[in-house]
Amino acid sequence: MNLLENPPPPIAPDGRADSNGSGALAFIAMAGLLIALVATVVVIGLIGLLRDEGAGAAGASDGASSPSTLGITLSEFTIDGDLVAAPGDVSLLVTNNGSQQHNVVVRETGAETPILNGGENATLALGTLDVGTYELFCDIPGHAESGMTAPLQITTTPAPVGHDAAAGGAHDYTSPDFDADAMDEKMVDSMLAFPAETEGLGNEILEYELLPDGIKQFELTAAITKWEVSPGEFVDAWSYNGIVPGPMIKVDVGDTVRVIFNNETPMASDIHWHGLPIPNDQDGVSPYTQDMVKSGESFTYEFTLEHPMIAMYHAHMHSQISVPNGMFAAFIVGENPIPYGETISGITIPEDLVLAEEIPMVLNDAGVIGLTLNGKSFPATAPMVLQQGEWASVHYYNEGLTDHPMHLHGFPQLVYAKDGIPLDQPYWADTINVAPGERYSVIFQGSIPGVWVWHCHILTHVESDEGLFGMATAVIVEAPAATTGDTTTTAEPVTEVTTAAG
Repeated sequence: MNLLENPPPPIAPDGRADSNGSGALAFIAMAGLLIALVATVVVIGLIGLLRDEGAGAAGASDGASSPSTLGITLSEFTIDGDLVAAPGDVSLLVTNNGSQQHNVVVRETGAETPILNGGENATLALGTLDVGTYELFCDIPGHAESGMTAPLQITTTPAPVGHDAAAGGAHDYTSPDFDADAMDEKMVDSMLAFPAETEGLGNEILEYELLPDGIKQFELTAAITKWEVSPGEFVDAWSYNGIVPGPMIKVDVGDTVRVIFNNETPMASDIHWHGLPIPNDQDGVSPYTQDMVKSGESFTYEFTLEHPMIAMYHAHMHSQISVPNGMFAAFIVGENPIPYGETISGITIPEDLVLAEEIPMVLNDAGVIGLTLNGKSFPATAPMVLQQGEWASVHYYNEGLTDHPMHLHGFPQLVYAKDGIPLDQPYWADTINVAPGERYSVIFQGSIPGVWVWHCHILTHVESDEGLFGMATAVIVEAPAATTGDTTTTAEPVTEVTTAAG
């Protein structure tokens, strides 16, 4: 039914049909207005459509398009997600699904997210991006080398169906353009560069002043200093006395220790004596057990140590900044609790065992220090050198943000203490998983000559497309001198790495 030709009976204000026709005139007027409005909307719509088509035509020529927000996820050690977008305004919604801290930097523009803890996210506006390829990477030391890079493609060509945006820039190993020889050469060259010299040595034993009342007085100064992590790579480390790890404190059971702490970092700090049984007011947790030590201020700790302990010390206030960046060190009280003379799994530890080496190995994976052993990244990590048959003791300390399974090639490790406490049942293992904050003490015997790789078995912590790096070192076992008649010769030291990380 055509409403204009057959209008319904007009309605009077009282709700009854209007028989005099005045309501019909009002209805016709309203209908005319409705027709005019519809016509206006249609015209406006056509104009808008024409404008959109014109803009689309212009966009086809200059690559402009509507804004894009891409979902990016971070984990150990990949950058995944939506890695293809049309030219125009682009933003990244970045989520850290990993256990470590990560961020995203766009190399070509310098745009970067803040450092994100696990579970956190951030939006990064990149502005207008033209057609091209942009590199995304995590700039926490060691993470890009571990694989945290990905190409962001800005293109006018839509991604094909089935495109794997989460490929993260991995090589197409089946492509004829893939250069396996180049990757092989990088790996070998990186391994043969070991051991490389760098400035600075951590874990030096801290000297003390013996006061007339028998107190051993130490002094520690926290500051930001230049530190060479790997050859030519200097970072602004947060250090104690200018070294990473900080100086090792070694004292005897029964000693009273006084530590004068000077804070020259930009932020308030303190020192937590991790694993030491001491009075609560010396625990180093401001503001609970002491006032914060502001920049430029000093604080004195004093306590008596009544038990042997393999412990450590590090900042507690703002520790998420200062500790990953270098403020950590070893603290050993008393004798090493080796199970002399005990037989474990059929192997007897010599009653008269004399250690050729006893070292701390401090593990880190974040901050400017990055993936390191004792503050250095391979090939700058220090090898342990033993003569065949000699024994060594190692105290693993994890000051990082994730677990590290430490694997030694060639020799089993006897785990005899956990967190400084001797184990009632020591055990042998070739890989020891050390969680953040933990300490494990081990001994092993260098029984077979050669270069034996020693590394974290999270393989992206030690190997990348550029070769071996990060949390790797070696135990070098030298053969004894060879005797021929009246002539004694010394076997040549091993100089080539003969086994890869595995």
